[in-house]
Amino acid sequence: MWETACLLYTNEEGSKVEPKKYTRREFLQTSAGVLAGVAASSLSTNALGAFLAQGKPAVSVVKIENGNIGTAVEKAIDLLGGIGTVTEGKERIMLKPNLVAESSTFTTKPEVIKTLAQMMQNAGKEVLIGEGSAGANGFNIIGGVQFRTKNPEILDNMQGFIFDRLGYTKLAESLGIPLINLHCGDMVDVEVPGGFVYDKITLHHSLVDIDLLCSVPMMKTHGLAQVTLGMKNLIGVFPGEIYQSARSLVHREGAKVEPSGTAAVIVDMVRANKLGLVVVDGSMAMEGQGPISGTLVKMDLIIAGTNPLATDVVTASIMGFDPNEVPTFTWAEKAGMSPADLDGIEVRGEQIADVRRRFVRAAISPWASLDGWWATQELNGKEEKAVAPTGKCPILWGQIRQHY
Repeated sequence: MWETACLLYTNEEGSKVEPKKYTRREFLQTSAGVLAGVAASSLSTNALGAFLAQGKPAVSVVKIENGNIGTAVEKAIDLLGGIGTVTEGKERIMLKPNLVAESSTFTTKPEVIKTLAQMMQNAGKEVLIGEGSAGANGFNIIGGVQFRTKNPEILDNMQGFIFDRLGYTKLAESLGIPLINLHCGDMVDVEVPGGFVYDKITLHHSLVDIDLLCSVPMMKTHGLAQVTLGMKNLIGVFPGEIYQSARSLVHREGAKVEPSGTAAVIVDMVRANKLGLVVVDGSMAMEGQGPISGTLVKMDLIIAGTNPLATDVVTASIMGFDPNEVPTFTWAEKAGMSPADLDGIEVRGEQIADVRRRFVRAAISPWASLDGWWATQELNGKEEKAVAPTGKCPILWGQIRQHY
């Protein structure tokens, strides 16, 4: 399934395809009006269709009972009006989990993705799963050192390994769903009207071909962004073949605009995509020094909404954060997105006060304090010999399994 999916977005000879340059008019037509009404001179109208709905957007909060994650996901969607309502007019949908690396400790549980995929398939939708992970040991993390790389062979093998390791390859095969490596393949340039950091962003063309992007993050704190939820999860759609993975250079560009190096970049990426559904995996969350080194917290929650900002605001509030503590929310509001506080949101299911837990905060560092030592070296030369070739090197994979 993985190798077949990789071929979906390469040409017949298997060579790289240069990014197609899209005019704003072409992109508006391709994305079915997602960016309609957004002008570079004015950001008062949100780029996302979900944000244009009349009245308060709804966000559902559901407890997971007796470990039945799938049942909670179904209930969360039902509270929003059902799968037919949240995917109305959307025929081709991509699910974007948060698979930052190869450990199940800090990644989206496959059960959440499986349930959503089955619900969408039962509604007659075409479903894809896409991700561009930050890194993996033995690929762009070697000897404890994080490298950045544009090498498509490394990125392709790394993503395949992560999909395999976390159970997504078997999941996709069982459902007949393609897995898309968002790092490599046919790329498209998409304009970002009024972008804070980028006036255009290069994306894997599958993200333009879909009708709806569904972000499915794990509930976590974050050392740069305070929290990493539905919108922050879209950092994983910056293709490594263009921007490198890990994405230290993306953060460096973002830090030219605001200290975290993440908030403004996140908002630009949200506006470049068709993000219209967020389902937060709060079965097991992470507090403290997230997104990978914090402490696990059993929350037993699923939070869902068709308005990404509203869904993130509710989730952050459950984590004990005031919206003005999260820089991504501040920059989203600057972009004309709403609502930026709880007064503008209808919460369905469990009430926030009944499930709230004040999470231990991460020690927040501005990107400038990390730049210069994290992912500063490019992977080339001798280091590339440590990367497993296509077909999986048994010795290397055995070493990884023993180490983890």
